[in-house]
Amino acid sequence: MEIHQNQLLRFTTAGSVDDGKSTLIGRLLYDSKSIFEDQMEAVENSSKKKGHNGIDLALFTDGLRDEREQGITIDVAYRYFTTPKRKFIIADTPGHIQYTRNMVTGASTANAAIVLIDARHGVIEQTKRHAFIATLLKIPHLIVCVNKMDLVNFDKTSFTDIVSQFRSFSSKLEITDTHFIPISALLGDNVVNPSEHMPWYDGGTLLHTLETLEISNDVQQEDARFPVQTVLRPQREGYLDYRGYAGRISSGSFRVGDLVTVLPSGLSSTIASITGPGGEIEEAFAPMSVALTLKDDIDISRGDMIARTTNPPEPSQELEVMLCWLNSDAAKPRSKYTIKHTSNDQKAMIKEVLYKIDINNLEKKENDHSLEMNDISKVRIKTTRPLMVDPYVKNRLTGSIILIDDATNETVAAGMIV
Repeated sequence: MEIHQNQLLRFTTAGSVDDGKSTLIGRLLYDSKSIFEDQMEAVENSSKKKGHNGIDLALFTDGLRDEREQGITIDVAYRYFTTPKRKFIIADTPGHIQYTRNMVTGASTANAAIVLIDARHGVIEQTKRHAFIATLLKIPHLIVCVNKMDLVNFDKTSFTDIVSQFRSFSSKLEITDTHFIPISALLGDNVVNPSEHMPWYDGGTLLHTLETLEISNDVQQEDARFPVQTVLRPQREGYLDYRGYAGRISSGSFRVGDLVTVLPSGLSSTIASITGPGGEIEEAFAPMSVALTLKDDIDISRGDMIARTTNPPEPSQELEVMLCWLNSDAAKPRSKYTIKHTSNDQKAMIKEVLYKIDINNLEKKENDHSLEMNDISKVRIKTTRPLMVDPYVKNRLTGSIILIDDATNETVAAGMIV
């Protein structure tokens, strides 16, 4: 089980415009030899056309042509690379304030977040916003990279001052594991290889830190949750009596013979079989995709949840949610939306905005009840039928929701259930 969980680490990168995120990811890919020859050739040619003497590392991540032409990064770009110790998925999110929603998207499944800080500018508003969102999304590991150390002559005091600034701000946040690394993404100091310019730093490089983060405990294993995505009725010879329930385990584990309860009906049964991609298995863990069969014939459909009878989730129609508003149009009072929770879609209404959070000082603005793009607010949501929820702090998958505007079909908000 540990090997299965440790082989893949997802991390997100965040920072202000021009903090060097694309260069950092390019440096990671380049120095860890994770770039194909044709990619290398294309980037070398593009760098020459732009008049660069060496390789423009940012081009490894700025893959879209119009991004390059405009000189800005405009979306969440996912990159993949592998080292002998781990596989990685990187979500590279833009630094512009209007793209806070992209960071929420990229960070929602991450094990770790890399927050970049320009050594010349220190902790700024965007740093605070990104750190706050990372902790709001309960990303277990935060890596603060103080970049462009070459532009402050690799000065130790510049680094320690920024560490103090960040610690002062983050003392108000719930961060369980923080690492601080002084780097130069452009020159490669402390990214993959240790820096000769900073003998005063005795910690690991960024890649070493990513390879050695302990992530086996990041997946919640206590509460067994299985949202049903589809009901399988093959109706072919040998399977005429087969009725399976397919989906991905959100958390915990299931064994053949476990007593389970189906929600919202509340009916109980025993797991008769579990089938994975390779055939029947005795036990399955999050985040495996499997099909379950039960010993009793129960009416189950998409959106229902199968949970171990000893600790089922709490069905609820009224939710308190920390909501990040993602849409350019502000929320209209008491508007109706579709709420999506695991595989369950319901109609919902934002009943009340309880308060908005001021990102700069983390204070609650209790008299501000508007919901505009990038606002992070605590709201009360009412649904037409119960959802089987857990608090987000306990379970990132069954504790999260999104809101969809029925008129435009756009995702307008993402939320964490309190």
